[in-house]
Amino acid sequence: MKKLTSLAASVAVVSTMAAPALAETWDMPMAYSGSNFHSVTGAEFGKCVTTGTGGDIEIVTHPSGSLFKGADIKRAVQTGQVNIGERLLSGHQNENALFGFDSVPFLATSFDDADKLWKAAKPTIEKVLADQNLTLLYAVPWPPQGLYFRDEVNSVADMKGIKFRSYNNATSRLAELTGMLPVTIEAAEISQAFATGVADSMVSSGATGYDRKVWESLNYFYEVDALAAAQLRDGEL
Repeated sequence: MKKLTSLAASVAVVSTMAAPALAETWDMPMAYSGSNFHSVTGAEFGKCVTTGTGGDIEIVTHPSGSLFKGADIKRAVQTGQVNIGERLLSGHQNENALFGFDSVPFLATSFDDADKLWKAAKPTIEKVLADQNLTLLYAVPWPPQGLYFRDEVNSVADMKGIKFRSYNNATSRLAELTGMLPVTIEAAEISQAFATGVADSMVSSGATGYDRKVWESLNYFYEVDALAAAQLRDGEL
């Protein structure tokens, strides 16, 4: 299956990593629903931390943006409102372009390539986060991406004026190149946004489509071939 992005940006878990003096409970805000594989992974990570610390640290996950909205999670950790959190790194590429390193179309087109890309970028990402008083704990890649639409599209011209859910600079740029109208919508708000007509399309993984039951509002899913992605990237369409 073709990928629009490099397995769409990694989701990273960051922490201030303050050592507990006594047994502590750490709240961990997460942007995605409890059934999403990122949230399931986070819950398992929390169990491992509790076991590994002999109960000194208990991590309680808060999925679906229930504690902090996705865009606010990184700042909440930086300012000490919580000790740990999960965030889509490319959602902050407006503050540092490096955070969008894996949102470049077709830079990595398999999980093996994404792993190589992550290993190449990781030391620099760790340094950038460390300068912000954050410690990178782990990162998880997304599966392949595709385009979802409420109505059928047969060309880029058909996309003009469609309200498009964006979540980082790269997806906003995609909307701009195709004549669509970018609307910033967090993952937890996707279902409601499509149901109420706030947005009519998005680019995302099959995992997100399944997790948010987007078939209840959107009717079409398209893969993006390499030539089309390259033209979108270079602004030729």
